[in-house]
Amino acid sequence: MNKQLRGSLCLLLTALIWGLAFPFQSRATEHVSAFVFTAARSLITFAALSPFFFVRRRATAVPDAPMASYIKIGLPLGAILFLATVLQQLGLMDPNASSAKSGFITSLYIVIVPLLGLFIGRKVSLNVWISVLFSLAGLCLLCLKETLGVTPGDLLTLGCALTFSLHILAVDRFAANLDSAKLCALQFGASGIFSLIIALAFERADFSGLRDCWLELLYVGVLSGAVGYTLQIVGQKHTNPTLASLLMCLESVFAALGGWMILREPLSPKELLGCALMLAACVLAQLPQKKRQRLRA
Repeated sequence: MNKQLRGSLCLLLTALIWGLAFPFQSRATEHVSAFVFTAARSLITFAALSPFFFVRRRATAVPDAPMASYIKIGLPLGAILFLATVLQQLGLMDPNASSAKSGFITSLYIVIVPLLGLFIGRKVSLNVWISVLFSLAGLCLLCLKETLGVTPGDLLTLGCALTFSLHILAVDRFAANLDSAKLCALQFGASGIFSLIIALAFERADFSGLRDCWLELLYVGVLSGAVGYTLQIVGQKHTNPTLASLLMCLESVFAALGGWMILREPLSPKELLGCALMLAACVLAQLPQKKRQRLRA
């Protein structure tokens, strides 16, 4: 198995884990506020990954980087991750906000990533651009169920999509020579501290509800956080950032399928078509360009 395929499979598994986290996150909001939940899940992820700080890397051609390098990169990544989450939550607080519109706008990072990549010298092949269009069409069919209209909440959520795009590009650019688990632990530790500060400063932070959603916290903290984001960093080391964003946007497909299978939420023919388009987009994005040229000939 070549490195790019292995990286793509890591990102596909990431999307699956993140997508199935939605039912757990939904139940948790009944017990605690958004910032308390974000702080708790982030710190659980940090705790789950912290043992890697005491594990020596096996001898390789590339020695492990000093701790200063992890801090230098992990803290900004944590700040970006925290900012994206905050913008999304603030967008959902808008009276006119809806989960459908929020989900679609957030997933616009599949378009923003290649556009931002152009400014740092990244070239994007034609088949990837076609895949972006397929993914947008699929997301529209899957997520948009209500009348379109731009609100302040929509603009905040668009800021969330932009921030997630920056996170994807930052991981691609700076995480190549760092241990994935250590870097993931640091970024979540930073995100958890930022979330806790906001919860204490701007909310009536009530931590008593955490014991009522311990299972949800374990899933999103250990699986979605520790495993999912580590797989993201591992996968992105061997995957083009545009393809990475396409694979990770399958989170919305797995969320819809998870709701159908676990929560018995029905999927309409339109939503099934959206899932199919997004799956087709990811397959198309991974087809070698030369092979497709031979097929056309």
